[in-house]
Amino acid sequence: MNLPDGLVPVAEGLHLWAPRHVGTWGFANCLLITSGEQAALVDTPYDRPMTEALIAAAGRALGVDATVRTIVNTHVNGDHTFGNGCFPGAEIIATRASAEHLCREPSPQQMHFLTHETPPDEPLGWYAREHFGRYRYEDLETVPPTTTFSGRHDLQVGAIEAELIEVGPAHSAGDLIVHFPDRRVVCAGDVLFADDHPVHWDGPLSAIVAACETVLALDPEVVVPGHGSLMTPQDVRAYVAYLRELEALVHAHHAAGVPAVEAAADILATGFHDHLGLPERVVILTAVEYRHLDGDTSEPNLVQLSAQAAAWAYEHRGPGSGRAGQTVGAGQADGRD
Repeated sequence: MNLPDGLVPVAEGLHLWAPRHVGTWGFANCLLITSGEQAALVDTPYDRPMTEALIAAAGRALGVDATVRTIVNTHVNGDHTFGNGCFPGAEIIATRASAEHLCREPSPQQMHFLTHETPPDEPLGWYAREHFGRYRYEDLETVPPTTTFSGRHDLQVGAIEAELIEVGPAHSAGDLIVHFPDRRVVCAGDVLFADDHPVHWDGPLSAIVAACETVLALDPEVVVPGHGSLMTPQDVRAYVAYLRELEALVHAHHAAGVPAVEAAADILATGFHDHLGLPERVVILTAVEYRHLDGDTSEPNLVQLSAQAAAWAYEHRGPGSGRAGQTVGAGQADGRD
């Protein structure tokens, strides 16, 4: 696995850890905040090797104590939280809703099972190995938040002020964004994706749009998405247009009585934004939107939703499809991991 050898400056005191792999899952952006002798981190990487690489890069590049004292989790998906345990004694801040819905997220042990014990010649087993087999889950423990809030929470890291703003349920049950007003930077977590099709587990899509509009209302110059390249406000507006276009398509299929899986296949067959990687995520987005349209208030099953996406991907690029190994969208390069 190729890992970046440092941190990218975003603004004074803000440094981005960006694996920047497209066409696959798990490489989340993390933001290191440093001011004087104080350091904090927004989100942690997916496994111990990646987290240790981040810590080493911080020490080399900045000369700071990489065992940061404060971690902010934008939400509780493992690719943003499994590295929490590499910072013993740190305060971990998340929304109260995130803490209450930790049970939804597959544990490291469950992810290890999916990537090692499921049948590799069946869609979910094949997909898990393709996208998650590179990570090391066996030495991880889930570390929950130590501080929770609802609404807003102020954070001070040395001279840097940050506002934590709850915007969920949107991508997840308890999303938050981090606003640095003096730097005109917003760290948006998985409310925003760049370069690939997004995945959202809670929704509805209108809630994701509302969260994005909250980001835009803060008038940032730079927006850090949960995955992918740094974004401008114009990029965020284009993302909102994507969500609204998909929402209209999904609602039209639902009104016509088309089942969710067929609706997603129909939408993808039109070439819907096929310059983006991971088109199978549209299967998840469609299924989640249908849940809302059907009035289904039960807890979403993340593995079951992923299995539906895996089935589409297996059919279109799995063994025997003639397109095996193609995991990125049109115009994007393979071999980044």
